[in-house]
Amino acid sequence: MIITKKQDTNILEFALEGRLDTTTAPLLETELKDSINGVKELVLDFKTLEYISSAGLRILLSAQKIMNKQGKMTIKNVCSDIMDVFEITGFSEILNIE
Repeated sequence: MIITKKQDTNILEFALEGRLDTTTAPLLETELKDSINGVKELVLDFKTLEYISSAGLRILLSAQKIMNKQGKMTIKNVCSDIMDVFEITGFSEILNIE
């Protein structure tokens, strides 16, 4: 997975490319932990993300809990396969997806 990070004053954006799975989830988790403090808005761009596993869902849930306390989190450009995973797992009700 390739993570491209862009940060403005209070907005942090990660563009994810490839697969968010057991192997790559720790990379995203580390990037988030190192960058999320003080951020008011977290944007995750899934335009080129092809797959998400339960390990990836766990990272999203953890980030959502943090952002509920300090701002908001948005996921954008979700492909239909990942959207199906969000709908089946109920994550579509928890996450702000554009």
